[in-house]
Amino acid sequence: MQTLRRRVLHLARGLGVLVAALVLLLMGTFALPIPVWRTGELPAPPLPLAEGGPAVHLPARLWIDTDAACGASRTTDPDDCLALLLLAQARGVAIVGISTVYGNAPLAVTDRTTRTLVAALERSGAPPLPVYRGAAGPVGADGSVTPAPAHAALRHALLRGPLTLVSLGPLTNVATALRDRPDLQAQVARLVAVMGRRRGHLFHPTEGAGGGMLFGHGPVFRDVNVAKDGRAAAEVLSMQVPTTLIPYEAARHVSLTSNDLARLEARGGAAAWVASRARVWLDFWVAAIGRRGFYPFDLLAGAYVLAPHLFHCAEARAWVGEDDTLWAWFSPAQALLVGTVQERPAAGQTSHPVVYCPQLAATMHQWLMAQFTGLRQDGTQREER
Repeated sequence: MQTLRRRVLHLARGLGVLVAALVLLLMGTFALPIPVWRTGELPAPPLPLAEGGPAVHLPARLWIDTDAACGASRTTDPDDCLALLLLAQARGVAIVGISTVYGNAPLAVTDRTTRTLVAALERSGAPPLPVYRGAAGPVGADGSVTPAPAHAALRHALLRGPLTLVSLGPLTNVATALRDRPDLQAQVARLVAVMGRRRGHLFHPTEGAGGGMLFGHGPVFRDVNVAKDGRAAAEVLSMQVPTTLIPYEAARHVSLTSNDLARLEARGGAAAWVASRARVWLDFWVAAIGRRGFYPFDLLAGAYVLAPHLFHCAEARAWVGEDDTLWAWFSPAQALLVGTVQERPAAGQTSHPVVYCPQLAATMHQWLMAQFTGLRQDGTQREER
């Protein structure tokens, strides 16, 4: 018996050493100078991108659904707060409601953060912005979600007229409010959501440029808004509301640095509050990711509402499912996959038409800073709102 036990222990140790060696070998391959391994982008059919198009209808009445946590921890992004700041001080649009949702942090954190920012915006001169508490968790297996004030408020806003719906977090609130209401679905003139990727693509911000962890390869970012509630994403897609997807891929074309945050801090008020909350996120990008600035993912959804001409987009198809390529090992959660009209999802999955915007105009950073600082792009002062 003891001999058998020793043999089992010896075999277990051997297997442990083998597994550890395989893991180290896999990690070591990250250092190989192979472009596709560095970028996480397996070859895919090219999308027919149109500069500034295709043209879409974006009503000036906005509803923003947000999981803002904005600096609640070192690894919590400020992008929702930047998007709210951009839209709240913009001319020509009216925010009729803001709903909060879990995602970047628990609902208690995202709801508190949103209300704190809205109070700062109002002190800075923005009109009153109603905030409604939304879903604390994803759609259940039976399709259920605990009712929340945000769901009734969004339905009421849609009854009053068409909306541009800006979704910065999981689509739980949107799916719940629109379920079994085709009359309200027809009132969503455009859903702008931060999610979606090509099959076989992942996103890691260092792009093999060196610095950060895993030989300059990582960390790998998930398509978190889908991963948090794939059921809701699939349900909203099936409603066939006009949808624009702003993926992580688009964000790599613009970066916000310490100098940019200093310019926001100099504005004072709500802009300074957001900039101060963004500092810890920037520190994370410098130390762990190895870049001088961070990519402002959710901010670009707000930018699309105000300046769609600065985006290069394609009419495509999207579906929620598993990515069966090599990269699925790194991102096992459900994905919102995007392809050409000719590409087909796996059996049993239905694709839906979307506008997919993976590229930006070269002037995007300049345009964003002009909006935030109150200066025209030529450096002269704009009139205040």
